[in-house]
Amino acid sequence: MANIASARKRIRQTLKRTERNKARRSRVRTFVKKVEEAISSGNKEEAVVALRNAQPEMQRACGKGVAHKNTVARKISRLSHRIKSIVSA
Repeated sequence: MANIASARKRIRQTLKRTERNKARRSRVRTFVKKVEEAISSGNKEEAVVALRNAQPEMQRACGKGVAHKNTVARKISRLSHRIKSIVSA
């Protein structure tokens, strides 16, 4: 356990930051899951809307340092490619 005041403060800050990052990561995963479900159901319009909602959330996670920018770009690209490949009935 830390004995120095600044070290104790650092521990408190780290715990707060960890909780925030966990919440952000979870939120992004939820949005991505909604896109995945829409793609698997074959509903192109619903998938496009879900991706449009997920994209800012993913970019925000990237901006906050929760996810790497290339990872986010790759995931968005792959999701949009899968949406484009859905055949409209």
